[in-house]
Amino acid sequence: MQTANLLPLILVIAVIAYGLSYMRSRAVAEPIGGIRNLKALPFYYAARAALWCAIPALIVLALWAGFEGKVIQNYVVASLPAELAPESDGQASLILSQINNVAAGKLDPQFVPPEVVGAADLLDALKQRSASFKATLVILLAVLGAAYAWTRVQPHINARENVERTLRWIFFVCAAVAVLTTVGIVFSVIFETFRFFGKVPITEFLFGTSWSPQTALRADQVGSDGAFGIIPLFTGTLLISAIALLVAVPVGLLSAVYLSEYATRPARAVIKPLLEMLAGVPTVVYGFFAALTVAPFIRDLAERIGLEASSQSALAAGLVMGVMIIPFVSSLSDDVINAVPQTLRDGSLALGATQSETMKNVIFPAALPGIMGGILLAASRAIGETMIVVMAAGLAANLTANPLDSVTTVTVQIVTLLTGDQEFDSAKTLAAFALGMMLFIVTLALNVVALKIVRKYREQYD
Repeated sequence: MQTANLLPLILVIAVIAYGLSYMRSRAVAEPIGGIRNLKALPFYYAARAALWCAIPALIVLALWAGFEGKVIQNYVVASLPAELAPESDGQASLILSQINNVAAGKLDPQFVPPEVVGAADLLDALKQRSASFKATLVILLAVLGAAYAWTRVQPHINARENVERTLRWIFFVCAAVAVLTTVGIVFSVIFETFRFFGKVPITEFLFGTSWSPQTALRADQVGSDGAFGIIPLFTGTLLISAIALLVAVPVGLLSAVYLSEYATRPARAVIKPLLEMLAGVPTVVYGFFAALTVAPFIRDLAERIGLEASSQSALAAGLVMGVMIIPFVSSLSDDVINAVPQTLRDGSLALGATQSETMKNVIFPAALPGIMGGILLAASRAIGETMIVVMAAGLAANLTANPLDSVTTVTVQIVTLLTGDQEFDSAKTLAAFALGMMLFIVTLALNVVALKIVRKYREQYD
């Protein structure tokens, strides 16, 4: 039985265990004067039975699914004769590919050695046995867990404490998985970054003004050294992000102020959903709009006033990206402004302040922590955007502050470096991890600055 079929089966058994334990708890309560004499409500006895049924079975199922393929493949490779035994990871991958293709019927057995055909038959047999053992063990654990919990439905047992303790552990595991995943990502990027700095000096990476990671395959080939200066990439990233924020922050904040303080209910009911629809437009659509409409318009306009503009420019990408992130600023700012206590408004107006003075001097400072959070979210969205930059700003790593020139960003170069078949031993590919590490450090610094601003004003208005 496949894993996808076992999951609903476990759910069904857990529901049955829940129902049986619920009925048993009510039956046990009758001779002692009713439910009020139980240590917990019937719901907790039933929930404990469902947890006892599902958790052990799901743990075994997850472990089995995680290690099943690797164990079977190692056993099949170990069963091959000495003349076919792989000597490297590449050979092992090739032989396993042949075995899997023969087992799946995608490769004619006549075109491979008989030993590979035998290994394919062994692979099929092991998969069938593994599926049978897995289904038997998982179902047995689910049934035994349900039966044990059913027998533990007793008036003197506090099932509520057991359920709450189990749920606390589940929540802790979920939080730990999130934290460990983040730590794993960071350490993997750090490890690959150190490998990159073993090939390229860190001073060249941080202070170099030329980016050309197209290293050659041979030492005598032209351009074999490459150039890994990060300054042009960060200049392009900051330029496009700054243009986007110059568009999104004023428009988003002013629209949030209008919607929360001045707009009528009918106007708000129409304008707010229309603004939020901008966040649902795919980025590739924004990219097409920027490349086919905005960029040619900027180029033609620049030519009319005597300026030279590229067909792909930072200004085009920044303007369209600014339109894209307007909802991140306006929607969050609107919600934060509406969350400011009405007593602050009433007090300001009672002292003779106008509505605009109340907004500037009372509501806006009180809502500033949430507004900063929305702006930070918009900035992170702008820094991490790739598709619009590729289509509207290009791939050229130019060191320029002219918004009419073609530039590129850090995220675009990461995608470019990791696209296609890559060997993770060259400086070209490892540069993507170094770029990711630098982007992580910059984003972390922005978060720290924003957090200090938020704490400062939150203390004043708490």
